[in-house]
Amino acid sequence: MDGRADGGRRVRFSVGTLVTRRDEYEATLESFLQAGFGTDDCEYLYINNAGGTQVSAYEGLNRLLNAARGEFVILCHQDIRLCFDDRDVLERRLAELGAMDARWGLAGNAGVVALNILAMRISDIYGENQSIGPFPRKVMSLDENFIIVRRHARLGFSNDLSGFHFYGTDICLNAEIMGFNAYVIDFHLRHLGLGRMAADFHLAQRAFEEKWNRVLRPRLMQTTCAQMSLGRLCGLDRRIIAYRLRNVLKRFEKKVNRAVKGLLR
Repeated sequence: MDGRADGGRRVRFSVGTLVTRRDEYEATLESFLQAGFGTDDCEYLYINNAGGTQVSAYEGLNRLLNAARGEFVILCHQDIRLCFDDRDVLERRLAELGAMDARWGLAGNAGVVALNILAMRISDIYGENQSIGPFPRKVMSLDENFIIVRRHARLGFSNDLSGFHFYGTDICLNAEIMGFNAYVIDFHLRHLGLGRMAADFHLAQRAFEEKWNRVLRPRLMQTTCAQMSLGRLCGLDRRIIAYRLRNVLKRFEKKVNRAVKGLLR
């Protein structure tokens, strides 16, 4: 892991990135500097992921969080550009958020409020100057292109997950468990990513669901002096039941199709 900052000074912002393309990262770094994130009180940390064996986002970003000295840690993709809003805007947005909710732990520029309800402030391949508010908006998950972590909250990513998908949702769940909230704020930037969903995306989704279904399952808990019932032991939300049934049917359909193809050969 490499860093770039003036030593011995108070650090306001740490910017952490997993880097596979040095040219893209240098352009992102330059956009941060032009937007007012100078190295007098900001540090730039990155992990070189250009080699054959890559560090997963979960492990790598935990390393960056552990190394960061800033009051706020910005975890971002290597292909974002701060070509709209600058540091002054971000400082104002974070001050507004702090005045509204002392328990905020995460902030970003895109996320999901509830099922099929988005919040975002971004320009990307899907549209210019997208603004779905109001802001700040409390969310259940954050997109991974740009996430601000409040360092004193001591938040992190799961140690029993790996890969490069769903880690924005993972840290939001971890934050909720620790009593912190996540928000989308009005901070406009450009993201150049294509958002492709390859085979590893679906494997990561299944691993994510298995882990969090296990962690959030209803259960009876006992301490040395009390018994407690946690979670909903009955009457599960119909939308959750429908979602799980659809997933089961999709997997069953794939198995049937493979069997039919095998018979026709």
